Amino acid sequence: MKIVAIIPARFDSTRFPGKPLVKLGNKYIIQHVYEQAKKSGLFAEIIVGTDDQRIFEAVNGFGGKVTLTSKKHNSGTDRVAEVCTKMSCCKDDDIIINIQGDEPFISEKPLRKLIEAFNDPEVQVASLMHKTKTDMNNPNVVKVVCDENDNAINFTRLPVAFNQFSKTGFFQHIGVYAFRKKTLFEFVELPESKLEKIEKLEQLRLLENGYQIKMIRTSYKGIGIDTPQDLEKAEKLLKTNK
Repeated sequence: MKIVAIIPARFDSTRFPGKPLVKLGNKYIIQHVYEQAKKSGLFAEIIVGTDDQRIFEAVNGFGGKVTLTSKKHNSGTDRVAEVCTKMSCCKDDDIIINIQGDEPFISEKPLRKLIEAFNDPEVQVASLMHKTKTDMNNPNVVKVVCDENDNAINFTRLPVAFNQFSKTGFFQHIGVYAFRKKTLFEFVELPESKLEKIEKLEQLRLLENGYQIKMIRTSYKGIGIDTPQDLEKAEKLLKTNK
């Protein structure tokens, strides 16, 4: 079983256009993500999939592997699947990790836990979450509800259903996904689902079509950079880490 990391990166982000090429410290955000994945030592291959020539050239410039993809994809996972089609070495049971291009602090420990979930042959899709008591009202913070076996029941940007967790905390979704290759290709053949369109959350397409998503608990919080305000937080965290 081979483990491959694919990092989707598009230029025209609605909330923060051009963010893969925004500097965090002295490096592009996308470069931080790539180098963190490489530093983990977990992957047989790491590749960026982008729809933009500027990102393509930047990744080439720092020595990363990159390929151009269609501009028509509705989600990062659709882009990941296109990259995967160009990798003839991948087999159906290989694990494809979709590392979001705006997670510059992703590290070895949560990625390893995510991969280990596939020791269970029943697991076809997995993702990360951590417990928190903050940002319940922030629509950029995606909340996840699970069953007793930590399989996802729902994802939402809304705070309404989470008032009951105000004292005990709730789980925040961290947008790193892992798929068996076969399931990844099944995912992209599914039409965009009703709740996915409303919430702008691609993982809801899986739930609405009866797929289980195994959620892995982690202490890793990271900072998914969705807005310029997130970048400010990331700058502070980078200085603290140094």
